[in-house]
Amino acid sequence: MADSHEVAIVGSGLAALTAKAALADAEIDAVVFGDSPDPATAWRVRAAAIRQTHMRSESDGHCRPHTFPGLAARRAWRERDVWPLLLSVTDRYRPSVDEFLADADMVRKDSGWDASFRRVRIAGISPVPGGFRLEHRTPVPGTCQVCARYEGPFRHVLVATGHPGLNVPEELRGDPRVVHAYEAHGYGERVAVVGAGMAAATEWRNALAAGADVISVRRREPLRRPLNLPRHLFTRRGLAAYHRLDPRTRVSFLRELSAPSYPPGREWDVRVHVTQQVPEEADQVVCATGFVRGAANEPLLASLPRHDEWVELAPDATVPSLTDETRTLAVSGVHAQWAFPGADTLAGMRYVAHRFVRRCRTP
Repeated sequence: MADSHEVAIVGSGLAALTAKAALADAEIDAVVFGDSPDPATAWRVRAAAIRQTHMRSESDGHCRPHTFPGLAARRAWRERDVWPLLLSVTDRYRPSVDEFLADADMVRKDSGWDASFRRVRIAGISPVPGGFRLEHRTPVPGTCQVCARYEGPFRHVLVATGHPGLNVPEELRGDPRVVHAYEAHGYGERVAVVGAGMAAATEWRNALAAGADVISVRRREPLRRPLNLPRHLFTRRGLAAYHRLDPRTRVSFLRELSAPSYPPGREWDVRVHVTQQVPEEADQVVCATGFVRGAANEPLLASLPRHDEWVELAPDATVPSLTDETRTLAVSGVHAQWAFPGADTLAGMRYVAHRFVRRCRTP
């Protein structure tokens, strides 16, 4: 069993919680450094902003270390009803947001998250013999200076810092009509929704329900698929084929996967006006344009070797140039897509978590 001074998680979101749960399941302690003691804070705010009621993920879309029992099985047991299990078998079970968040709260408790969490923002990660030193900066009382402090060294470090920020198209910045979909907002009378993915589709429905005239501003037609990615990419065979791609082909493939999509089904078939430019008559512009992309926008990863916008990672999501038999630097969440194309999904976070646990068990 690894000691607490050997393992660190940098970040305090759902990817960090998933890793902490897997480590706890393996009886490996870890220190968690991050901004919020509630790992669901950022996700909770964004889900509330777009009035999301159900998950796009299925029964196994949770932060627990083992796929089964998933949320469907837990609900079936709790309510003594087999219907959730039947829906899960046919890939039609969609947990509610409340159900997912309640389960995340339970994982937080069971994993010992609160006892391991430290409200510290890590500003730098430096390799040292046999591990990594983590740097953070604190203000010097009575001055405008900051003092550098260091944690560790830690033998195994997982970087799970999440998305660098919300994305607003350059041409819309400064427009007083603009609000991002993931920020709290109401709806005007004539609403232009920029984007064509899941958040945009949700906002079309929300604005229509509020009585607004809705314009969909998009430059390409969205795909209709139940999950963020094609299902085969969540299988061993599909992932093995992905790992065999050469770097240039993999970059192109990842770009293709970034195409906007939302689920098929009558509930999503809403009628909106479609255009490629934001009309002047719109009194509100909702940017359902996701997040700032690319490891270059994450200071802790910006200096690492990259292929285009993606950090170069081994299939187990470790950084090859800084990982050996004595130490591990791994990446989870959206910045781990080079290792797992769906790394920003709960399944992808679990994939990385299990491989990080294996590294932490290295003698």
